[in-house]
Amino acid sequence: MQPESPAALNRYRFVVSPRSNSDPRSAGYLADAHALGLTAVTGLHCHDLYFVEGSLSEADVQRLGVELLSDPVTQTVDSWQLAVGGLQPSVSGRLSTANSRRSSVVEIALRPGVTDPVAEQIVRAAHEIGIPGVSRASTGLRFEVEGEALSDEVLHLIAKRLLANAVIQRYALGEIEPSFPHPAEASGQVEILPVRELDDEELLALSKERRAALDLAEMQSIQNYYRAEGRDPSDIEFEMIAQTWSEHCGHKTFKAKIEMGEQREENSSSLPGFYSPLSALYSRPINVLLKTFIRSATEKIAAPWVRSAFVDNAGIIDFDDEFEVSFKVETHNHPSAIEPFGGANTGVGGVIRDVLGVSAKPIANTDVLCFGPLDLPVEALPEGVLHPRRIQSGVVAGVQDYGNKIGIPTVNGAILYDEGYTANPLVFCGCVGLAPKGSHPREARPHDRVIVLGGGTGRDGLRGATFSSMTMDAQTGEVSGASVQIGDPITEKGLIEVLLRARDQKLYTAVTDCGAGGLSSAVGEMASQVGADVELKDVRLKYPGLAPWEIWLSEAQERMVFAVPPENIPALQAICDTFDVNLTDIGEFTGGGRLIVRYAGRVVLNLDNQFLHEGIPQRQLKAVISDQLSVISEPLSAISVQKSLITDYCSLLTNYLSSPNLASKSAVIRIYDHEVQGGTVVKPLTGAVNDGPSDACVLKPIGT
Repeated sequence: MQPESPAALNRYRFVVSPRSNSDPRSAGYLADAHALGLTAVTGLHCHDLYFVEGSLSEADVQRLGVELLSDPVTQTVDSWQLAVGGLQPSVSGRLSTANSRRSSVVEIALRPGVTDPVAEQIVRAAHEIGIPGVSRASTGLRFEVEGEALSDEVLHLIAKRLLANAVIQRYALGEIEPSFPHPAEASGQVEILPVRELDDEELLALSKERRAALDLAEMQSIQNYYRAEGRDPSDIEFEMIAQTWSEHCGHKTFKAKIEMGEQREENSSSLPGFYSPLSALYSRPINVLLKTFIRSATEKIAAPWVRSAFVDNAGIIDFDDEFEVSFKVETHNHPSAIEPFGGANTGVGGVIRDVLGVSAKPIANTDVLCFGPLDLPVEALPEGVLHPRRIQSGVVAGVQDYGNKIGIPTVNGAILYDEGYTANPLVFCGCVGLAPKGSHPREARPHDRVIVLGGGTGRDGLRGATFSSMTMDAQTGEVSGASVQIGDPITEKGLIEVLLRARDQKLYTAVTDCGAGGLSSAVGEMASQVGADVELKDVRLKYPGLAPWEIWLSEAQERMVFAVPPENIPALQAICDTFDVNLTDIGEFTGGGRLIVRYAGRVVLNLDNQFLHEGIPQRQLKAVISDQLSVISEPLSAISVQKSLITDYCSLLTNYLSSPNLASKSAVIRIYDHEVQGGTVVKPLTGAVNDGPSDACVLKPIGT
């Protein structure tokens, strides 16, 4: 339950509508409805929905609608004051005609606790234009659905299949009640998990119950550690170990010991004379795939222009005598499968922060996106899986939203379609950064302060690292809704400005972003050599009720952790004030070799760094290599190939060109801003009328 608002505060509802009946967004929703088989819908009109709370005059309400919430050239705005028992006309006094047909109205809003970055900017912008009475805001969408015999059952189906994502949104037929953020206070509740006396079956059950994705050997290692400590772990300790030891953070498969099994002889379809040297190559066990194969070439070549590989947030190479280039790519597949917009949105934000994590200025974004077939029949969808059309539209919008708002050009990428990506899309995000050579400090020192900059902490992204390490199934969306984060590019833009100035003034000794595992991984990694003592009560929260383990593990976006000497904090605070970025001091790097976390002074986590970062048992895997070539089931003779040729070359060409894999991607390219920052020399589209894809983009980020 939300607390009652003070009597002096009123609530207002704004509906912003396009002036033209030819609204591309509404047309897109209608086309998607028909593609999903919802042919009973003949019209679908989309409107933006805003709720504002505050002590406002009628003139204030009118200014909000006209100056802030709408574009007077392309949009109209209607507003009402919310009253008990219904809507009370406020400024315009005009309700939409669709209100007379409530069953044909569907409204969407974010669930309570889900980050609403637009609402945060409404409050900030209202104060900037001289309306300080605005205290809180929230956002949503209103859909007016037209069609014959649209029963409530049909409208529920439309809402669930097309308009709302139950992971982060709620909907209502008719007007929806607003949900506002409110002052935040944590719960302080800590649970002790009795692992010392559990048998093997019970250990695995605990891992599954808490979605830790730990195997028996790893659970036994945790059990043995706490037996030696003479106590049981707290929930925050167990959750931190699970995140630190996750596949996502620890790359356990790449670090496994792989025993080579005997060859498989069951496949007899190899080509005559085909030879494979695999067995000879892999006749010995592989100890750490990451080092043996993935890193070995880089380390063997030891190119002097490679300044950092496999150790930092992003790889770094020399650009010229003065600057270095950093690059980071990362997949955000699982989150994008259950909440496409948020998954892709925060995938872009995450790689941008990784580039910031090596003290570089982000200068370009890139992405590779793979989806299932867009014409896939709805009945062919696996249970619990979003349709590829919804996934693609959400992912593309998420990439566009973050890159365009933060002011970093999205200059390159690819989009592919295949049935294999139906349930689990590939969302591969990348970012390029530029920094002066040697400007990135890497080692926190004893007595440095643990400083968090950026957004508040909420439940978004809980257990995201273990979630990303799991296998996707029909229940993933239901149990992992909290693993989805919501991005806030405006806040991250402020982080960029602060970091670059703090770097040039040499105000910090180490920096990293709150990625997978949140504060637990960021502080844990920075303190791995020196130790730290952290007070969670000081962490700035988005809303109340978070337990200490949730504060510590949250992957809420747009946060970075700095190690800052105490004498440099005033200068850093001044920079933060300039760009309206929150600075929070949550503790100290100690030099003690242990990580200690408190809540209101009470120790809730006390872990030895050696165990936390090196105590994970090496996985034992077995690989079976076959000399057989299984790709071709039957030899293709020249005659069979000739018979299969299509003689109607026009039809063949038409079929090829109609394939979404060959079709132009300009519809996506043109909504990504690839000109911002003014350094894009060769652009994604080229030619006389800029309609042909370039082989590559060229940037000139320095000078003119």
